[in-house]
Amino acid sequence: MPSLVRPLLPAPPVGATLRRLLLDLRLALVMSAVVALVITLVVGHPEMLYEQLVYSGFIAVMGYAVVDAARLFVWTDPDRHPRQWLPLLAVAAVAAPISHFSGMHLAARLLGHDAPGLAAYPTLPRVSMIGLTFLVLCAGTFLEVHRGRVRRIEQEHRDARLRAETIERQALQAQLRLLQAQIEPHMLFNTLANLQGLIVLDPGRANTMLDQLIQYLRATLGASRAERTTLGEEFAAMEAYLGLMGVRMGERLGYRLELPPGLRGASMPPMLLQPLVENAIVHGLEPKIEGGMVSISAEAVDGMLEICVNDTGLGLDPAARTSGGGVGVATTRERLRVLFGERASILLAPGQPQGTSVRLTLPLETP
Repeated sequence: MPSLVRPLLPAPPVGATLRRLLLDLRLALVMSAVVALVITLVVGHPEMLYEQLVYSGFIAVMGYAVVDAARLFVWTDPDRHPRQWLPLLAVAAVAAPISHFSGMHLAARLLGHDAPGLAAYPTLPRVSMIGLTFLVLCAGTFLEVHRGRVRRIEQEHRDARLRAETIERQALQAQLRLLQAQIEPHMLFNTLANLQGLIVLDPGRANTMLDQLIQYLRATLGASRAERTTLGEEFAAMEAYLGLMGVRMGERLGYRLELPPGLRGASMPPMLLQPLVENAIVHGLEPKIEGGMVSISAEAVDGMLEICVNDTGLGLDPAARTSGGGVGVATTRERLRVLFGERASILLAPGQPQGTSVRLTLPLETP
């Protein structure tokens, strides 16, 4: 048979205990004020309201002091174990006469009245007042347990939401690695196919492409498997990628990277810029006969990191404007939502005088 009271159940932290005691004190004073007002209205002597407030206040405070002392030394959880209501009711039954007797004497001393002796307590009015005290203590105890239940449910909801967000981040990271695993072989095959043709036709250019490929792989393979990288490493990866694309596209591709030295150590999720730069080339510059320019810049604005990817390509088509960009932009937007919530954003706009402008905004995190 399980025990009704479990002394070994750990009590909450001291700070939480003090907050709860203060809440109980406030509850006791409020309920005592209500009782005093009701008694005054029933008796019909408004001039006695002050005395009733003093008597009711002392009785309520003493009663809750006894109940809270019992709950501190013998911690119970009646919400999880309904049978533990029995010891709480027993405590309230004991606390009712104790609090009534002690509260009456303290209030009488404060008001300068004669306190009733023990012989007066068997009378019906005194027994009725003790019964009323018992009911008030029970009501307050039930209310406090209900509030504790609400607080625990809210905490469980917060914990569940936190677990869901953690799982979502892990799933997004796994999705990123899967996308990276799909992108890298595709890029490698295309690059190796170009190398195979250049080795015979233009060995010097083939050697340059091989060097750029090595730099790109060195910059991205480690970063794509990490949870965080620096803005300097991200720019280095994009410089290697653009260099590789520059060998393939020749004079049709120009690029410029502008990164202030003070932002090189800024922390950010890896591979955020790769889909945006790839979109600029694949959908903006490659289909354009004369090609164009890609520029990547970063700046700190009001505690936020702003990264711009601009191109002079074909620009946004109506479908892209309606959907907010292609798959790469959608993936980046989803990553920002999971990692930063409303603190981060991505904005697509027509470039000036042509092309596309993508502005990435996220919290600035510097070492």
